[in-house]
Amino acid sequence: MTQNPKYKKKVLLKLSGEALMGEGQFAHDYTVMKQIAQDVIQTINRGVQISIVVGGGNICRGSKVSTLGLDRVAADHMGMLSTVINAIALQNIIEKMGVNTRVMSAIPIDTICEPYIMRRAVRHLEKGRVVIFAAGTGNPFFTTDTVAVLRAVEMGCDVLLKGTQTDGVYDKDPAFNDDCVRYENISYKQILKDELKVMDMTAVALAAEHTLPIYVFSIQRPGAIQEVVEEKGVYTRIT
Repeated sequence: MTQNPKYKKKVLLKLSGEALMGEGQFAHDYTVMKQIAQDVIQTINRGVQISIVVGGGNICRGSKVSTLGLDRVAADHMGMLSTVINAIALQNIIEKMGVNTRVMSAIPIDTICEPYIMRRAVRHLEKGRVVIFAAGTGNPFFTTDTVAVLRAVEMGCDVLLKGTQTDGVYDKDPAFNDDCVRYENISYKQILKDELKVMDMTAVALAAEHTLPIYVFSIQRPGAIQEVVEEKGVYTRIT
């Protein structure tokens, strides 16, 4: 283990479910997941404590399923269980690379993962384990973005890293606008004012309340996690 990066000693990585399926349309791309696992381990080896919140949109997104006629509460419960599936898959890949992990679920599923207990999660991190938080808050109507901010605050993280398909926050959707502009720095206030679709607005407001910095970067670039932790590479800083 080498010397800690100058700023970040404890970080939370937020991964969307879509990030786990690579170029596919559903489920998992294990080559992509192995690359993410390697990047996580590379950063841990620099002395950084890492916890992860993973979404479930590659399997089931509650807000979308509810539009098909299911009750929103039932749909959100389906989405939460999808995050557990993703967490178990990611856990297995990381552990095959020699790093101990713990999946902690906000919905009790004792036979396959631990229940979320804040103090226990902190101790796991102190022992060098990767903690993967699953099942959201255990309640409907909350996105995994909001959960990521909540867990980052509870764990006392220096920063929340939001790994996405793009390399930062833009003034317009870069997928449809060639003239979009990427921000290097942007405030919580501007995100809320302009309603930029980088995160759920509840998550941004909660981060602002606790002055939790959010760094938005592309998870697709190998080595990106360590670069952003060391404040290098390409990303947008939200403060």
